[in-house]
Amino acid sequence: MPKYFDIHSHLNFKDYDGDLEEVIERLKDTETHTIVVGTDYESSKKALDLAEKYEGIYASIGIHPIDSKNSDISLFRELAKNKKVVAIGECGLDFYHAKKPEDFDRQKKLFLDQIDLALECDKPLMIHARDAYEEILEILKQYPKLRGNIHFFAGDKDIAKKFFDLGFTISFTGVITFTSDYDEVIRSAPLNMIMSETDAPYVAPAPHRGKRNEPAFVCEVVKKIAEIRGEDLETVKATLVNNALSMIG
Repeated sequence: MPKYFDIHSHLNFKDYDGDLEEVIERLKDTETHTIVVGTDYESSKKALDLAEKYEGIYASIGIHPIDSKNSDISLFRELAKNKKVVAIGECGLDFYHAKKPEDFDRQKKLFLDQIDLALECDKPLMIHARDAYEEILEILKQYPKLRGNIHFFAGDKDIAKKFFDLGFTISFTGVITFTSDYDEVIRSAPLNMIMSETDAPYVAPAPHRGKRNEPAFVCEVVKKIAEIRGEDLETVKATLVNNALSMIG
């Protein structure tokens, strides 16, 4: 049983090409598990390669809404059969980067295709949402058998509750260690509906701000969640790990 679980990292990115083994050693030393998340076919395949090579690493495979160099979802079916693939995504909607009607339409089709794949292989979704929470909620309402997580949550407590009501969890990054914008959401959320992540190599938590992020730093996110909620750290640590293990089932 790990002490920490980073449910969203990108160790498959080139940011780690020079010292990946050292990063993974720190992950082991801190007893941290992580889900390495793909954003296209190549990065998804690399995520699975890492998951197969290292204990405590899992893979999520999919196409990010703005990374659509190859949007052929059929390519992912074979990867999805592997037991170390625990989720579909990073998929979703990113309307911040959608500038034309055809961008919106392409993103929605890509998201729906990945929803179909998640249902087909009975895996949760790893959802990217930017400026599109209401649109994503409307889509998810149509699929009562879906489950999954809204990664890098940046909405308010009312939006969070709408996801909880659909059975979806939300996760928080190192951003919560240097802004209080999400304190109300963290305090009001049921503890069994939230998770910890790094989104490494991005948004390193305090005291690592300005550096490249890595999964071992997720402990700072967990500590901050416990502090904001005013709850026992060991209880929060254990619950967040159990939440992640329940999702990947």
